[in-house]
Amino acid sequence: MTRIVIIGGGPGGYEAALVAAQLGAQVTVVEREGPGGACVLTDCVPSKTLIATSVRKQALLDAATLGLHYSGGPDGDAGTPVADLPLVNRRVKELAQAQSADIAARLAAEGVEVVRAPGRLVDPQVVRAGDRTIRADVVIVATGATPRILPAAEPDGERILTWRQMYDLEELPEHLIVVGSGVTGAEFAGAYRSLGSEVTLVSSRDRMMPNEDADAAEVLEEVYRRRGMNVMGRSRAESVKRTPHGVVVTLEDGRTAEGSHCLMTVGMVPNTAGIGLEEAGVTLDRGGFVQVDKVSRTSAPGVYAAGDCTGVLMLASVAAMQGRIAVWHALGEAVQPLRLATVASNIFTDPEIAAVGIAQKAIESGEIDANVVKLPLATNARAKMQGFHDGFVKLFCRPHTGIILGGVVVAPRASELILAVSVAVQQRLTVDQLAHTFAVYPSLSGSITEAARRLMQPMTPTGI
Repeated sequence: MTRIVIIGGGPGGYEAALVAAQLGAQVTVVEREGPGGACVLTDCVPSKTLIATSVRKQALLDAATLGLHYSGGPDGDAGTPVADLPLVNRRVKELAQAQSADIAARLAAEGVEVVRAPGRLVDPQVVRAGDRTIRADVVIVATGATPRILPAAEPDGERILTWRQMYDLEELPEHLIVVGSGVTGAEFAGAYRSLGSEVTLVSSRDRMMPNEDADAAEVLEEVYRRRGMNVMGRSRAESVKRTPHGVVVTLEDGRTAEGSHCLMTVGMVPNTAGIGLEEAGVTLDRGGFVQVDKVSRTSAPGVYAAGDCTGVLMLASVAAMQGRIAVWHALGEAVQPLRLATVASNIFTDPEIAAVGIAQKAIESGEIDANVVKLPLATNARAKMQGFHDGFVKLFCRPHTGIILGGVVVAPRASELILAVSVAVQQRLTVDQLAHTFAVYPSLSGSITEAARRLMQPMTPTGI
């Protein structure tokens, strides 16, 4: 029986473990925090739970536009929804623990051993888990990553925070300054603005989320400004300091921003230092990320890696697929290499931003020849009914064959809507095939089939 030891119990680790157990391997997962790892306990699951609460509150705030009003509030006023942050955070933590428990139960049911201890690689076939030594035929490293810390902005857990520390706050920040306007910064900034905090978003670039679709980022920034957020573009933070009553963020050009709290979202660093990787022959890049090929192999024989510690794409779905691919390859099963062009991603802002396949900047640069159509969500009948005005559906296809190359959806629950485009990209469907697929009327998904119809090529007339 093949013995597989996995260091790390996040999506890259526990999904690999489940596949390995189902294929008959003897599996041990070494995880110091608990099943699910940081993704479930401190990162993805907690943050999206918080965001779900903020989206619900924003819907209450916007209810008046649909003809709904509060009545019977205290002292005869209309009443205003208020976020009870301790209650919100308690629910966030309880849900994360519940999800971890569900994963633990599933692993146990499949016969996977879980060792609660820090893990390190002694050599390519030996793992040290606390005071225990485990021999393995195959090792999978799935140790994840941790928030990057700037020397001039050391978190104190009270006023200067990483996102993992936000769930310990006992009251809503009066004025939250978010440093970093990437995906994490944009998500938390929007959530806390909807929950009731004043928010200043400090971006070092000329727009939010510079690595995402430009049209999508523009829509979101417009929504944020309309909701009262202060978005400071081209403003690189130099330092963050405590004051008697809050924080002051000093920018490189000398300007300052003052608030009650500061959230640092300036990237991630891999959890690869001090766990014996390089000593065992595993190559790391300059940033400390594990170098892997498209089937998750490292430079050390029998050692694979998956998830954020590889830096390939920091998405739970990618981590899980890397872990599965590692197991399939190690056990000699049929396997397809990881195809990043088919990865669907989502930004859990309000509205959400989902994308799959090629990016428009590749078309604009001439790298890829493609036709593009973009339909505003405001023209969709269901969107009108629900009061959704911001967003769009964008679809890309090859000019002659009509094969769908990708798309972007900016809408409520875009994470659900993108699946149709993702299937089309994965299966190399054409716009004709998607256009002839029935969509419910009225529905937001109807904009996807409508976009496909807009991209259909007219038949060339033939002579008699």
